[in-house]
Amino acid sequence: MEKSKISFAYLRKFNLMMGFLHLIQGSLMLYLGLTLNNIKDFRLPVNVSFLSFNPVIQKLVLQTDQIAKLPIAAILSSFLFISAIAHFLIVINNGFYNRCLENNINYFRWFEYTFSSSIMIVLIAMFFGIYDLGTMILIFGLNATMNFWGLMMELYNQGKEKISFTPFWLGSFSGIIPWIVILIALIASNTQGNAPWFVYVALVVYFVFFNLFPINMYLQYKKIGKWQDYLYGERMYIILSLVAKSALAWIVFFGTLQPA
Repeated sequence: MEKSKISFAYLRKFNLMMGFLHLIQGSLMLYLGLTLNNIKDFRLPVNVSFLSFNPVIQKLVLQTDQIAKLPIAAILSSFLFISAIAHFLIVINNGFYNRCLENNINYFRWFEYTFSSSIMIVLIAMFFGIYDLGTMILIFGLNATMNFWGLMMELYNQGKEKISFTPFWLGSFSGIIPWIVILIALIASNTQGNAPWFVYVALVVYFVFFNLFPINMYLQYKKIGKWQDYLYGERMYIILSLVAKSALAWIVFFGTLQPA
């Protein structure tokens, strides 16, 4: 890797600062979520559906049971805490992190995204009426797979002059499916015009940031402009992650404070 204007010492301090920003937000959100009634009482259902024989009509019918109600504050704070942990692990294991960056890869990023961004997309799906546990697991799994393809993109292209975008496109395929499911749920449930404003704002904001991540990767591997420096793309990932998580969390948080 060519000499970068961004130093490893700078990135260590940057990751430490980002870790505290995520930790403070997550802690504040969890505290307020446990003390403010609107947030404390805002829970999203988790259902399971199965076929059950109805002896009256002598037919199998679809039955849906609610198995849990998830507190919104716990969901919102969880992906902020996950990011904080990842940043602190980077600071603790800074030597390994630097060696990885020298080879144009960051394992911490992809494993953190696997959990945090998957929770975020499941949350968006739940706001549009997707409460089925099986569907939620599939959405989580597909989004996680997308991030594993991001890791494969970096692993597969290590030391290569000619970049292969095959992992990138396979990851894009995995990543778009949850959005198709969300769109179907939105149309099928006739949600438009009935859902609170913050649901649509959260959807649009997160969708925009969701797509900025692959754009950052594309620019990084095409070495366009400042992205010729891998560490510039690394810093952009960190900034995008903070802004995306913070925006989604606080939009939903303040949205739930509004009168029903």
